[in-house]
Order: sequence, then structure tokens, then C-alpha cells
Amino acid sequence: MQYHLNGFKPGNYQIPDSAREPASPPPMVDLPTEVDVLIVGCGPAGLALARQLSEFADIKTCIVEQKSGPLLFGQADGISCRTMEIMEGFNSSELLVKETYQLHQNAFWEPDAQHPENIKRTHKVRDARLGLSEFTHGVVNQARLHDILLEGMENSVTHLIPHYNRRLLELEVDKTLTQNLSAHPITATFERNDATQSSHVETVKARYVVGCDGARSAVRKNLGIELQGDSANKVWGVMDVLLVTDFPDIRVKSFIQSKDNGAVMIVPREGGYLVRLYVELDLLARGHRASELNLTVDDIIAKARLILNPYQLDVKEVAWWSIYEVGQRVAESFDDTPAGNPQGLIPRAFVAGDACHTHSPKGGWGLNTSLPDTFNLGWKLAAVLQGRSDPRLLQTYEAERRKVAFMLINADREMSALVATRPTADKNSQPVKKSTADIEQFVARQNGFIAGTSIGYDESYLCTGHENQHLATGFHIGERFHSAKAVRLADGCPVHLGHLNKADGRWRLFIFGSQQSPLEATSDSARLVDFLANAETSPVQKYTPAGADIDSVIDLYAVFQQQDLSIEAMPEFLWPAKGKYGLRDYEKIFRADQGSDIFEQRGIDRTSGCMVVVRPDQHIATILPLNGYDQLSAFFDGFMLS
Repeated sequence: MQYHLNGFKPGNYQIPDSAREPASPPPMVDLPTEVDVLIVGCGPAGLALARQLSEFADIKTCIVEQKSGPLLFGQADGISCRTMEIMEGFNSSELLVKETYQLHQNAFWEPDAQHPENIKRTHKVRDARLGLSEFTHGVVNQARLHDILLEGMENSVTHLIPHYNRRLLELEVDKTLTQNLSAHPITATFERNDATQSSHVETVKARYVVGCDGARSAVRKNLGIELQGDSANKVWGVMDVLLVTDFPDIRVKSFIQSKDNGAVMIVPREGGYLVRLYVELDLLARGHRASELNLTVDDIIAKARLILNPYQLDVKEVAWWSIYEVGQRVAESFDDTPAGNPQGLIPRAFVAGDACHTHSPKGGWGLNTSLPDTFNLGWKLAAVLQGRSDPRLLQTYEAERRKVAFMLINADREMSALVATRPTADKNSQPVKKSTADIEQFVARQNGFIAGTSIGYDESYLCTGHENQHLATGFHIGERFHSAKAVRLADGCPVHLGHLNKADGRWRLFIFGSQQSPLEATSDSARLVDFLANAETSPVQKYTPAGADIDSVIDLYAVFQQQDLSIEAMPEFLWPAKGKYGLRDYEKIFRADQGSDIFEQRGIDRTSGCMVVVRPDQHIATILPLNGYDQLSAFFDGFMLS
């Protein structure tokens, strides 16, 4: 898709440039006085959380934003493979795939040895992230991802829409009520900050609050949580521009280092014409801020021209620009419990996204770490609020996501030093000799983290069974379910199994059959299905509410090696009757695709088969043998409530 030919215009890219207009903010209505979950901030973390919770009619959610309306110009526009997988969980990946500019190559430029005042391409390489997912890393205006999440919220059963123009004045947590889970211990006071109603103050009582309100988070400050880490000492400029240039790699992600003038990173943007440039500017003295330098977009453009010499750079339009400081910080806590939580308290207030980790934007990790933060938290809040899981489930959010934040900070610190030509704050220091080869090696080494596909959670009661990892070596316990195709038995349709893991709060249980035919009553697969369907200790029977569809809590799928199977011969539990009419679900049984065999691709033991349990956030919880009935029951009994 091509757009922005005659100037940058935000809005729905499915509408032609000439007719596209940004969405209008909803009318201002009073905030609810009492809610289950209060979300502060409409960034990617806040909207991803609201999008999840909007699917639950029995959970009352409120999301507020200080700005006057939806985002128009994106700051974090890289969409990683893992973020695409999460958006597929919201049934929204197709539009993003269509609209994003997909990154397939990286180019590296250094000073020309013969004419060091000029730059010269050293080489191009295939993007290291290709093949880590069925999706490709891409770039699109962050506002478009927001729009898609907002549309999903509004079209959900709860018709959830944000409340804009609300500034948080005060947040109080009543410590005497936090362990009474039916209480509303959170009191949030907001001031309307639109021109006509700025003196209007509103109060919301909440059972839980999540601060997704950015690096200067008012929620974090009210909770008394400190950011800890390095101070900034390097200033960069970033701009999205429409330009005319003879630089040959303007549509390729490029890392450029000049001899004396600094570095530029080029990221081609969606639509075929728009380009983002990260430009290395000045060093900061200790204790100083970038705002003190009084830099403008003209300074960014001038510096970019110096670095890109001998190529010409004629900027026709600047869609967006900013000056930022390089610094890395992580919040001392991601919730309102004391450090280490020695009393085992249930948290009632959380911070997510930039509110709990800040860094430079060059790696494209901000959005792609913030959104998975609340993708981790959302299903846990829903499960606790609906009484399906023990409230201590909420303690796992900090344990799982704070580790990822430190991985992010370490990676960002290393990349910031590699991309810059003078990474220290000492004005008299000599440039550190680095080459773009160092950047290439870093990207190759960190490709799984950059793509988000190798991020995993440590062993816990939510990630266990590591002694069975050999049964499926390509499904790493703690990491996301790495999708592969199988053929649906009912109609012969090839399906990505990972796309069955929707963001609806349900667990998924995949049976990968052994060499024994599932049609044999004595086979491991048949016996497992019989256990799940009939045993009192079956987690499916134990945790499915009376009168609900059999897959309403644990959604079961079966993948068999045998090719000569027919659905009518399979146990009815694998094609169950559902809904008020008792209609059959024909989309739960698969066979391996002979052309791209999932058993081979994911290292599944063909002789014995296995079970793979997938959490509602698409991460693998455990792997078990097909006869591991007791272990399966014990796993779910560890945190679920009947």
C-alpha cells in the first residue's frame, strides 16, 4: 500500500489520502464512580489491557487519558513479530500486515577509506528476524495500532471507549482494604483539563488500578515507586520526513557512521515515501537536560546532511520530530507491594509500559515491551475478578515482566553505545573505534529478543514441566507458542495453530498424538481424551462452570500424525456440541501437514507424543506426556478455583 505522496495525513490508511481525516474524540461524559479496573493512560500498554478486559461483560473497566483525543503521530512505530502475534490474538493482524512496511534487509555504511569525509556502503544483509515467526517485523504509525485496539474495544460486548481530557490529581490506596478482594481500596481523583470544564473534579473508586501513563507516570509517583538506572548523557534527534534524496538505501533500514559528524539510523516507514531518521546530536554534561540545548528540527536536518555526505537530503515535509536523551531506568517495583513481598500480599495497583521502564527509542522496543506487559497482566486480572483463579496469580506479573525490563535495558544500553560514535559524556574523550559490523553482530545475537519471540518466563507454578522439554524441543516452556501449520481434519484447510490462541482469557491444551492411532481405544491419545471427558479429576470437568460450553475455560485441540482419519470416527469430545443449539465445533481436530510437518518442525516426539498447555497470553505453561493425568490435574489445581 502507498500513501502520504502529497503530504503526511494521519487516520485510517484504508481511506485515500485525499479523503482521510483523523478520528474525532468521543463526547465527554462523566467518569463512573466505581469500577473493577481503572486504567490510566491510552498508550499501547493501556489500550492492550483495555482491549483484553473489554471482552468480559462482567468486568467493569474504565480507561482515562490526559490528552484531548486519540494519538495522531506515533512515537514508537516498530511492530515486532511478537506484537503481531499478540494482535492476531485480537483478530487484528491482517490489517497490520497489510499496512506495515515490512523490513527484510539491513544496510551498513561507514566512512569511505579513500575519501573519509564521505560515507560508503559496506554491505547489506537479510534481516536476522526473518523466519522467527510467521509474521515479519514491520513499521507503521503507532496511531494505527491504537486505532485498531480502540475499534476492537468499541465493538466488544462492553463497548468500551476512553475518557479523554482527564488529569490525575491524586491516587490513594487504602492499605487497610487491599487484602479484602471485594473492596475498592483505590481512590483516584481527576481534573478535567479541557478548556471549558477545567475546574470539574471527578472521583473513581476501583478494585484495581494500572498506571500506563508513560515515563512521567502520575500513578507511579503517587504510589511512591522510584525509577532506578543511568542518567542520560547523549542527545539524539528523531524525525519522520518526506524527502527527495539520492541516498540509495533510503527504503532499507540502514546504520550509518560518519568519520567526524556522528551517526544516523534510517528506518523506512509505511506508505513508500515516509522515512524516519535517528540522528546523533550532542553530548550532555552531567546534570543537564536536552531542553537546555534549544535544538530545533533544522538542527536535526543539518546534522543529517553532514553525516550523509556526499548524498543530498532535501526535506519537503516534517511530519513529526523530537529530541530525546539516552538513558535507561527500571522501576524499583511494578506493583504496590513491599520489595520481595514477604507477607505474600495481593497487589492492587500496578505500573506497566514506559511507566516502569524507560530507554532510547532506536531499538523499537518501547511499544513492543509495553504491550506485552499488559498482555501478561490482563488475563490474570480477568481470571481473579471472575473468581476463576487464586488472587496470588497477580503476584506473578512483577516477577515475569520485571525480568524482561532488565533484559530490555541491557540490550538498549549496548545498542545505544554501538550506534553512537561518541558514547561518553566526557567532551575531551576520544571517539571509541567501532564499526557497523559490531551492530550487525549485536542484531544477529539479539534477534530473538528484538523480535520478541525468545522472551521467556522463569520456572514457576505457571511455567513448569521442564523435565518433559525433550518431548517437544521446539516448544520452549515459558516462551510463546511458536506457531506452525497443521491440516484441519474436517475440511482439509491448513491452519496456523498459534492463531487458535486468542486473547479471550482461555487456556489451550494441545494434544499431539503418538504413533498409535487415536482410533484405538487403548491408545494414549484415546485414553487421555476419555480422562478429560469423564474423570472427576479432569481439569476440563472440574473448572468448567455448569451450563457453560465445554471449552469455555480450557480449549482443547488435537493434532495427529495419522493421515487416514475421519472426523466422524473421532471421540465426540473432540468435536463437541456447543451453544444454545448444540452446534458441532468442527475446528478442533488436525492432522500433520505432510508438506510442513509440525512434529518435525517443533521437535515433537513421534513415538510418545505429548500435551502442550498454553496460557491465555500465548506462553507455554507446561509440557506433559500423554499419560500425565495427575500432573495435568495438579498443574491447574495449583492456582485455579472450581
